[in-house]
Amino acid sequence: MGRAFEYRKASKLKRWGNMSRVFPKLGRAITMAAKAGVSDPEMNSALRTAILNAKSENMPKTNIEAAIKRADAKDSTNFAEVNFEGKGPHGSLIFVETATDNNTRTVANVKTIFGKNGGSLAPTGSLEFMFDRKAIFEFKKTEEMDIEELEMELIDAGLEDIEEEEGIVIVTAAYTDFGTLNAAFEELKIELTKAVLERISNNPKTFTEAELEEINKLVDKLEDDEDVQSVFINM
Repeated sequence: MGRAFEYRKASKLKRWGNMSRVFPKLGRAITMAAKAGVSDPEMNSALRTAILNAKSENMPKTNIEAAIKRADAKDSTNFAEVNFEGKGPHGSLIFVETATDNNTRTVANVKTIFGKNGGSLAPTGSLEFMFDRKAIFEFKKTEEMDIEELEMELIDAGLEDIEEEEGIVIVTAAYTDFGTLNAAFEELKIELTKAVLERISNNPKTFTEAELEEINKLVDKLEDDEDVQSVFINM
C-alpha cells in the first residue's frame, strides 16, 4: 500500500493544490452535512468530519463558518449526491462522486468531459462492484504511540489495516465502520488529520507513466468541474 500512499499524496499536491476549486467543494460538503443534521458540530458527527477535512486542507475558519451558515439560510440550495461510472484511456475505470443542485447540468458536463478526453460514461452500477468503499483515517504518529498496541485497541472498532508512512499513520476499515472507528479515535484522544470515505479498486491495474499522464488529463478535467467532489480510478 506504500505506492498507493505515494500516489494519493502526489495526486493531492497536484490536483488539490488549487485553493480556488478546493474550498468551494469542501464548503459544499460542510453545507450538506449541516443541512442533513444540525449546524452544531458537537451534535453532528458528519459535520465534524467535514470540518476536519476542510481544516486538513487549510480552509480558513471564516470559510467554514460561512458554509455552516448557508445551511441555515431559508433560500439555501439543496444539493443531491449523484455518482457516475465511466471508462477512461488504457482500460482505466473511473468512479465519480458529485454533489449537485442541477442534475441535468452535471450529467451533461461529466459526459462531455469523458467524451473529450478519451473516455465514455458507463451504465449506472456497471462498475461500482469494481471498487470497495473504505473508511480511511490519517493522523500523525507521536513518540509515545505504539502502533501494534493501537492496532489491538482498534480491531474491535472495525480496523482492517494500519500502516505508517513518513510519520503518518493510515487506518483502513469498511465504510460501515466509519462511525465506530471515528468514535474510538475520539475516546483515545487521537487527533485525526483526515477522515474520508474512499473507493479503492479491488482489481487494480498498473499503468505506465505515459498512460497515467493521459488518464490524469481526464481526471483533472473532472475535478475541475464545480459539482465533482471526488474521483477514483482502478490504480
